[in-house]
Amino acid sequence: MQYYHFIKQVLLKQSMVDSLKEGFMLNTKGYRILIVGAGVIGSVYALRFAQSGLDVTILARGKRLKTLQREGLKYNVCGTNKQISIKTIETLDDVDIYDFIFVSVRYDQSEAALSAIQHNRSKTIVTLTNTIGYELWLNIVGDRLLPGFPGAGGDIKEDVLYAQFGSEKHQGTIFGEIDGQITERVKELAQLFKSVGLHYEVQKDIQAFHISHTALAIVNKHFYTDDGMVSLEKARSESILIKIATAIKHNIHLIEQAGIPVIPPETKAMGELPNNDIISRYRHMLSNDFIIDVKLGNHAISQKAEIMLLDQMFQSMFNSRGGLL
Repeated sequence: MQYYHFIKQVLLKQSMVDSLKEGFMLNTKGYRILIVGAGVIGSVYALRFAQSGLDVTILARGKRLKTLQREGLKYNVCGTNKQISIKTIETLDDVDIYDFIFVSVRYDQSEAALSAIQHNRSKTIVTLTNTIGYELWLNIVGDRLLPGFPGAGGDIKEDVLYAQFGSEKHQGTIFGEIDGQITERVKELAQLFKSVGLHYEVQKDIQAFHISHTALAIVNKHFYTDDGMVSLEKARSESILIKIATAIKHNIHLIEQAGIPVIPPETKAMGELPNNDIISRYRHMLSNDFIIDVKLGNHAISQKAEIMLLDQMFQSMFNSRGGLL
């Protein structure tokens, strides 16, 4: 899940009302969208696109696919469960062309997800996930890759989506070309998000952003136990939070030492705060029920493989001094 965005959402007092309200203006262009992955991120983007009148399809597998086919996409707004019908597929034909394919899976699943759509002829594949580099993805899908990062998060409980989007520009969906160019497809994607009322940011150094975000995301390893998550009481404890604060400052320092920009400024500022201030912010965050679910709930448990893999890659990147991956 997407960790630092939640810190900012709590501090800015985000509400579910703002994030999943209905009745968006229909779009003038009929974008055709495919969402690969039916977890929290894929589901909330599919919901917003479908509510906005776009032609959206979800590529899903297993139990989640059957649930979507049988019951539609169920979601919660202000305590009320609702449902919207959504198109689904289990496999993607090579000639089934979409304006944009969004890949919204965990990093540890990204190689398999991209390989499953490798031969499709759609021109733009937007990855909405954590990473610290793109070489593997480029080897699979080539220059169709447009790296991004979601501006949303939440959880799925008993097949019901509980999720929200950020409502400030710096909390929006982030994307950009690897070389920093503002291409026609970047402009088109920006127009898509604008048309559905979603905040976005075109990031000219998308890899620096991903590395910076990973520096914060991987500290969540301190919330894991051998068989799950620590209790809320333990998560709020001095012993855990001092590890979190120390790791945040250490990771950001490694990035700066390597000459990589720390993006955005809020992330850079985290590395300059005293430990007590970071601890205070995390305790404040862990007083919000929504964030508690995100950080310590079932969805967080399912992300353990992703967090541990990213942590391994991050430490290897800087310990080897081998440059960017």
